[in-house]
Amino acid sequence: MKHLLEKSMLQEFREQLREEEKARATIEKYMHDVGVFFEYIKEGSEIDKYTVIAYKEYLTEHYAAASVNSMLAAVNAFLKAMGWHECTVRALKIQKEAFRSRERDLTKGEYFRLLDAAKKKKDIRLYWIMQVLCATGIRISELRYITVESLQTGCARVNSKGKQRTVLLPAPLCKKLKKYAAGRKIIRSSIFVTRSGKPVDRSNICHDMKALCEEADICRAKVFPHNLRHLFAVTYYKAQKDLSHLADLLGHANINTTRIYTLVSSEEEKRQIEFLGLVV
Repeated sequence: MKHLLEKSMLQEFREQLREEEKARATIEKYMHDVGVFFEYIKEGSEIDKYTVIAYKEYLTEHYAAASVNSMLAAVNAFLKAMGWHECTVRALKIQKEAFRSRERDLTKGEYFRLLDAAKKKKDIRLYWIMQVLCATGIRISELRYITVESLQTGCARVNSKGKQRTVLLPAPLCKKLKKYAAGRKIIRSSIFVTRSGKPVDRSNICHDMKALCEEADICRAKVFPHNLRHLFAVTYYKAQKDLSHLADLLGHANINTTRIYTLVSSEEEKRQIEFLGLVV
């Protein structure tokens, strides 16, 4: 059966995602990916299962497998929302790696160099934002829950992806952030805000972090907010070896999502294999 693709369906899909209480970032991601699908198919065209399969093949030729699956998830959600279940397609099967690449891994030393670079540029807000992200493991979208009030209790109540969790704030961090807030005359609510009082924007933080790369002598591909969350997770797991508790700290509903942080680098994996002493 063929179905007519109409632009008005995009707004209908957005409204359904809102009704499902999807996170704002998730909604925007889905809308972007479905928009790419619309550009490929062209408005007013008819689609069926074979059309979507052809789109999947197009994505496979132009994107990495993980990106393909992410984009297909959005398209499948759209197709289901329209009631076109027979048009949905399967995700690509990806062989899980036993180790992770070091190309995008941010080390502790590099993190400290980023902090030094921010301090030299006198970007004190960014200096503290990076420390909060790395010392707590929160998502950049959860930064707004770091409030003056949370510094008093030493914990922040975070609402994300339909769940609420408590994020513990290290005492030394609270003490220093109190001074930061007092210096900025911030007496209530979110600590990290723009001049207009709105929570800082994800894209601006990413741009500001990348502006530190040359001074810090770090590859730009390694420098983005989520990598600070990654560094927190890797550092915690190395110290505690408690995957279940790490999943709770990160707010992961599925512990398999957390397992990525337990992977060692390919170089370390090679050393461990060589240590077995099985080559004569």
